[in-house]
Amino acid sequence: MTQAAQPIDVVVGILMKPNGDVLLASRPEGKPYAGYWEFPGGKVEAGESVFAALQREFEEEIGVRIVSADEWCGVEHVYEHAHVRLHFFISRDWQGEPAALEGQQLAWQGSVAVEPVLPATIPLLEWLDRLRFELS
Repeated sequence: MTQAAQPIDVVVGILMKPNGDVLLASRPEGKPYAGYWEFPGGKVEAGESVFAALQREFEEEIGVRIVSADEWCGVEHVYEHAHVRLHFFISRDWQGEPAALEGQQLAWQGSVAVEPVLPATIPLLEWLDRLRFELS
């Protein structure tokens, strides 16, 4: 299978409660890696800023309005089905309660215990734990 030369821009949001808990979602049936856990997000549409994509994806997927978010890091990952450039944001400021609008499961996690976790997410969990627990 030939991969496109340019990676697909994907925005990823980490909702973080004051106690450091973060929200993960399982990938719904019918998508690559169905059942794997990830932070919510999705593709950036043409002409859309990454922050606008974050807001749109969170409203569509989990019914939450992101008020503000800080850019955290960027990671490229090549899956069998796509080469993605992931733009990670951390939000501590949102409105609404997360709801599974796409048939996925949602789980608030302190130390991440859900499995399996999407491969591109795994290396970030240790960085995220340092951010969440060493600053508290």
